[in-house]
Amino acid sequence: MLSKISEQLEKLSSAERKVAEVALAEPKWFVHAAVAEIAERAQVSQPTVIRFCRSLDFKGLPEFKLALSASISHSGLPFVHEELNIDDGVGDVMEKVLGNTAAALLGARRTLNPSDLERAISLLAHARRIEFYGVGNSGIVAQDAQHKFFRFGISTVAYSDTHIQLMAAAVLSPQDVLVVISNSGSSIEILDAVSIAKENGAQVIVITRHDSPLAQLGDCVLTVAVQEDSSRYTPMVSRLLQLAVVDILAIGLALRLGETVSFQLEKGKRSISRHRVEEE
Repeated sequence: MLSKISEQLEKLSSAERKVAEVALAEPKWFVHAAVAEIAERAQVSQPTVIRFCRSLDFKGLPEFKLALSASISHSGLPFVHEELNIDDGVGDVMEKVLGNTAAALLGARRTLNPSDLERAISLLAHARRIEFYGVGNSGIVAQDAQHKFFRFGISTVAYSDTHIQLMAAAVLSPQDVLVVISNSGSSIEILDAVSIAKENGAQVIVITRHDSPLAQLGDCVLTVAVQEDSSRYTPMVSRLLQLAVVDILAIGLALRLGETVSFQLEKGKRSISRHRVEEE
């Protein structure tokens, strides 16, 4: 169902697309929300919500909700993927994994706030040093972020070991920025590291769920809203959304720094090209 919505986005009117993005970003909430609540969240009129449902070949909102509920209300494969079943073929796996990912990425446009992204980029642009913290899947995203940002000529490091995070946070300064990536936003060690960093005056950017304990500590919160139950299923879409947010920050910072970054990237490319076999 989420795949169907995302595939129809380009065919919808601009107002109907706003309703679609709300459904993609928060499908479980959408199923139980009243038409007035949906209209308010999407910033459209109530008749627009009904037109959206009819544009997807449903008679109205109740029928659309039933179909949406049926598509997201199943147990899936525990600890694997909530949308997959044991008898699914490779084609089903492809459709469901790609469809869910596309729906989540499109829905992120509703939850990410451009002004928060602007503030995060501004903090990064003025940082003496940038540190990235993450654990597990989020630790891999932190490593990816460090790989992007150090090429700009900025002092950066990524830590995924919680003990090192605690020690590193203790020596941060008001000139430093800490970027913390966490799907759950509830790891005690991560929260402790953030508290220590803030005590030392460092600015903290967090990429997490809007209602997590980590979000309450961040100076700048970049919301990644995912329907995955990471306690029961392997986090997949959340990791891809985190990577997308890192890309937005990296590109935004590159644009802010201008030619300086282009020069640094060019030097990096030249250093690698010297160690590649030339093609005839």
